[in-house]
Amino acid sequence: MNAIPLTPGVLPRRRVLVAGLASLATGGLAGCAPGRIERFATWAEARNAVFALAQPGSRWRSNGHWSLSQALQHLAQSVEGSLAGYPRLKPAWFTHTVGAAAHAVFEARGRMTHPLDEPLPGAAPLDAALPPDAAALRLLRAMDAFEAHDGALAPHFAYGVLDKPAYARAHQMHLAAHWQQFEETRLA
Repeated sequence: MNAIPLTPGVLPRRRVLVAGLASLATGGLAGCAPGRIERFATWAEARNAVFALAQPGSRWRSNGHWSLSQALQHLAQSVEGSLAGYPRLKPAWFTHTVGAAAHAVFEARGRMTHPLDEPLPGAAPLDAALPPDAAALRLLRAMDAFEAHDGALAPHFAYGVLDKPAYARAHQMHLAAHWQQFEETRLA
């Protein structure tokens, strides 16, 4: 393995980046109040929106890479992961630096951005044949289980340890991020 020569007093670029992100995550946004979540300001509001998708005759679809059903399954996997644990976690250095910084930025903005067709690391494949109402019911069950849960939560795969209010906000922002690709179809 070739060692990268270090000039005395000069840190490698990666160390500077990681140190900067870590300081941002741990203190740079410490005085910021959480931003208002753009679409779902409350857990109940998010749940009601998902409930509407579970109704017979719902005319919603996804205009993204995933079908509506696949997106809802992905969201359910995320909520389920906060309770039972995610299949694969990012390394500790990531959750303590990049992940914590991303979470702090999302909290401050009240919204998250991420690739909307990126599966959770190690998650089971999404079932393209599952009807959207069944996927919505799975998500509702996961949301209800999360709401009723009083014990410790599993570490987030990218953000690390979160308390319940922070986890709820993360789930609301995640749902809102995917919701932007949902649209109601019109009857001809």
